[in-house]
Amino acid sequence: MATAPATPDGADRRLRPGQRDFRRSNLALFAAGVATFVLLYSTQGLLPLLSADLHLTPGQASWTASAATLGLALGLLPASALSDRYGRTAVMTGSVLAASALAIALPFASSLGVLVALRAVQGAALAGLPATAMAYLAEEVHQSALPSAMGLYVAGNSIGGMGGRLIAGWTGAAWGWRWGLASSAVLALLSVLAFRLLIPAARHFRRTPVDPRALARTVGAHLRNPLLLRLYALGMLFMAVFGAVYNTVGFRLIAAPFHLPQSIAASIFAVYLVGTGTSAAAGRLTQALGRRGTLYVAIALTSAGLLLSLADSLLCALLGLVLITGGFFAGHATASSAVGRTATHGRAQASALYLMAYYLGNSLGGTVGADAYHAVGWSGAASVGLAAMALAAGVTLYATRQAGRAAAPRA
Repeated sequence: MATAPATPDGADRRLRPGQRDFRRSNLALFAAGVATFVLLYSTQGLLPLLSADLHLTPGQASWTASAATLGLALGLLPASALSDRYGRTAVMTGSVLAASALAIALPFASSLGVLVALRAVQGAALAGLPATAMAYLAEEVHQSALPSAMGLYVAGNSIGGMGGRLIAGWTGAAWGWRWGLASSAVLALLSVLAFRLLIPAARHFRRTPVDPRALARTVGAHLRNPLLLRLYALGMLFMAVFGAVYNTVGFRLIAAPFHLPQSIAASIFAVYLVGTGTSAAAGRLTQALGRRGTLYVAIALTSAGLLLSLADSLLCALLGLVLITGGFFAGHATASSAVGRTATHGRAQASALYLMAYYLGNSLGGTVGADAYHAVGWSGAASVGLAAMALAAGVTLYATRQAGRAAAPRA
């Protein structure tokens, strides 16, 4: 995070509530978050349609979602370094413009291979925004207003993630998956236009040269930190559940015993809004129970949702999805916020490593979960999620024991 930039008279000139440019920067980053997550998850609501039209297994179709998150994960560290060299605004603009241009090409993909390749490149292009947006806000917005600005940016991510799935799913149900992807491209382009018109010029950015050796030293130090490694593992495991569930739930709802229409099945992504509430509640829960206590609650909620979803009841399936979504967001919010507090230096790189693990978990869980669903049905996808939560419980229990051992000599 940036230190407070000050003028020669010592005054902090960063943006504050009530200023026109503060409102513009908030709205611009909100729009950028919408664009990013509309594009990142544009195919997830279309997976059953893709599978039927191109004669794919759920696992093959899921690669159109997993390739984008894999590309994003691999692009995060390079993008964060480029933003130090060329500026936050330039990298964010280039990122969302390039990804939107690729979105226009997606509906014309002639085969699964072409579509997956385009999605991987699109994910790498998108990496410039999540790798840079928080640094931009930290440099340009006054410390007292930073939580609200970050909150609005995250809200844009959440709304974009949900809206992209819903709009693509509804449009695809009416006119086919190609039109579904086209609708996502239009929404993203409108959001990019709003971002570009609204974003104020960066006033406090200080260009720094890209030093690969220094970057490697910082990354190496983070990867030798046991607490950070545990937090990265937790982010990966929680996201593996999310990928396994949301890549396959559409297939389950249109199949026996539910036989829901595609348009109704696509609407299930409205459950994503549960995450907005649980992300905020996670902070209050952490104050009451501590970080590890909150993680145990998140693991229990997610596991209970997975078990409940096994019943052949639409009500149980929906309630299970609510619990899974709430538990996932609580766990992710707790682990990701702990990364910034744990890293004593190189916080941007520490956060980038967390996001890399997080999106790698999405790619891995989404693909393995879809293959398991194809092999044995919903119980296969749920088993992948339960295995991930068992590992997350093991990591958290180990952390609890380590904390107890560290406290014993002091006692």
